[in-house]
Amino acid sequence: MTTQTTTHTHEPKDTADTDVLIVGAGPTGLALAVDLARRGVRALVVERAGELFPGSRGKGIQPRTMEVFDDLGVLAAIRAGGGLYPVGMIWQDGTRQGEHRMFDETEATEAEPYAGVPWMVPQWRTQEILFARLEELGGSVVFDRELTGLSQDADGVTAAFASGAPVRARYAVAADGGRSVVRRSLGIGMTGETVDPGPALVADLRISGLDRDNWHVFPPADGEGFLAICPLPHTEDFQLAGGFEDPAAEPDLSLDGIRKLVATRTHLAADDVTEVRWASDFRPRAAMADRFRQGRVFLAGDAAHVHSPAGGQGLNTSVQDAYNLGWKLAAVLRGAAPESLLDSYEEERLPIAAHMLGLSTRVHRGEVRRGTATQQLGLGYRDSSLARETREGLPEDALHAGDRAPDGTRGGVRLFDAFRGPHWTLLAVGTDTELPELAARTVRIPAYEAYGTGVFLVRPDGYVGWAGGTTEGLAEYAAGVGVGAGAVGQAVSGAVG
Repeated sequence: MTTQTTTHTHEPKDTADTDVLIVGAGPTGLALAVDLARRGVRALVVERAGELFPGSRGKGIQPRTMEVFDDLGVLAAIRAGGGLYPVGMIWQDGTRQGEHRMFDETEATEAEPYAGVPWMVPQWRTQEILFARLEELGGSVVFDRELTGLSQDADGVTAAFASGAPVRARYAVAADGGRSVVRRSLGIGMTGETVDPGPALVADLRISGLDRDNWHVFPPADGEGFLAICPLPHTEDFQLAGGFEDPAAEPDLSLDGIRKLVATRTHLAADDVTEVRWASDFRPRAAMADRFRQGRVFLAGDAAHVHSPAGGQGLNTSVQDAYNLGWKLAAVLRGAAPESLLDSYEEERLPIAAHMLGLSTRVHRGEVRRGTATQQLGLGYRDSSLARETREGLPEDALHAGDRAPDGTRGGVRLFDAFRGPHWTLLAVGTDTELPELAARTVRIPAYEAYGTGVFLVRPDGYVGWAGGTTEGLAEYAAGVGVGAGAVGQAVSGAVG
């Protein structure tokens, strides 16, 4: 068994002067800090709590997020720290009624190597893994640092704290959760709806009398809400999730309160619950900030959008906010791209967040199953100003600019290996056309059905930015997004067919 630990890092000496201030050390803030650190950007992460979040809450890692973690260098640790979701087991009156498949299973393919059901990792472990990676890259987190105010001018942002000196940064990112102090200080509204009128409870606990091979589901009975108890991989813990039908209910988070809940809704005795390690209550809701940027301050993760946990989309959408923003901030900060590149963050992420909020809500209400849409592999940015498709007459199901760049191995080159890192990738597929010299890794492979043939400029976050049958217009596009003439790394070539 792996035990949960939290490392405290002393405040750096230069916190009054940093490129990016990240408020909040949850998955969003840590993922962004990792991405910036590997790009050589000075970023300071501040967290109001004295330690990393201790609960399992966001435990489902979707296939697209597994690809992000592959690129960030933490996939091996995520795999080692988690496991497959167990099959659900329906109980009634102490008797097993049959299995329940919560997810529509899909097979992994060469183009989508992590497709399938989500990978289960307790949120506290995901955060520890990202935190360790951040430290490995020379970054840090300042704990016990509560933000009290934020102001900005044409040159930067100034943050004030309950203790310690103010921090001056060129940009700031709110990754401080659904009750974001940063969002409120900016006066940005949040519009949403209650997904379920009754409150819900989630807790990490130790319990006897249940096997660890199943996700144990106890359907509602006699006016009570549902209860589900799921084993958490590589721990002795279970995650309990329970709903309450009475909108006026106030869940009791104490050991005695949770023992009573378990004894009332299951065949287990109160004393079978031996320990409660973490507990929280909430009201399932779906809400989104009216905008994701104000001046030099950006909203990401729960500060920008709050999901029902039923769809397993909140943490994943949040990590991908960070993944979208990191390379853009770095390009602007090093002077490689115009400041207007940052406008594409809200342009791209706000519609995605709105779409995923709708999906999460429909899953919560039982209107759709957890299928391929929840894996987030089909999301993309075809309508973005950064997507430049120069070919005509493409079928709808063909790879377009703005789409996720598929994996695959051709000519001895695995594409995800070539993409991994903070660089752009200039990919020639099935063509020996001469390529311009760009600040990108150059890769040539034979024709591949996932791409067809042509030239593709793949963004650092794994989406096709530019696509064409020739290279006409490519150099101009590249210069506008910070990948103009130059060389990054070495060319990677397979046999061109």
